[in-house]
Amino acid sequence: MTDAPETTDLTAAFAGIPVTTLADVVGREQVMDIGVRPLWSPVPRVAGAAFTVRCPPGDNLMLHAAIHRAQPGAVIVVESGDLDYALAGGNVCAVAQRRGVAAFVTDGVIRDLAEVRDLGFPVFARGVIPIPGSKKAVEPLNAPVRVAGVAVHAGDVVVADEEGVVVVPVGRAEEALSAARAKLAKEADETLDDWERAHRTRIDEILRSQGFEG
Repeated sequence: MTDAPETTDLTAAFAGIPVTTLADVVGREQVMDIGVRPLWSPVPRVAGAAFTVRCPPGDNLMLHAAIHRAQPGAVIVVESGDLDYALAGGNVCAVAQRRGVAAFVTDGVIRDLAEVRDLGFPVFARGVIPIPGSKKAVEPLNAPVRVAGVAVHAGDVVVADEEGVVVVPVGRAEEALSAARAKLAKEADETLDDWERAHRTRIDEILRSQGFEG
């Protein structure tokens, strides 16, 4: 196991960036698929360094190990792909929250949703099922994983809100944050009238280029 970097001021700054803005900046390949959604609403936006976990189908041992090893502020990201057995329940989420973990992001499922919702612990997953997994399979922690179509490495910046989940490779973090802030500043100075004029001009130009008349 290698230790993931702690959440830094740079990483924490991404909490001020909407996922929609960030997705425009980093591109589709860094956005998890639509199946990974917040399990309760309204969910706060979270941003943290990825602590990566791999759990084989039917097993949740390494997620349970990860909650005692992830740094405060981390987002635990789990590759599982299993929709038949829960990776975690209310007590696991409660301990993770108490230890400062920012959120779980997984392509699997959890259980005890009412407890998790009452805790206010953010979980982004494919759903819920009441059946727990076993605890047998040992896998390395903080190894590269692939979750909902996105490659995730330990220390990558994970940003999640009600719009979805975006992963920013750690080497692109400063560039992405700067570009996202510039985009937000530009939009803040633009009125709806300004946006409408620019939008119509752009759409009409595309239509003309495709031979549309009307």
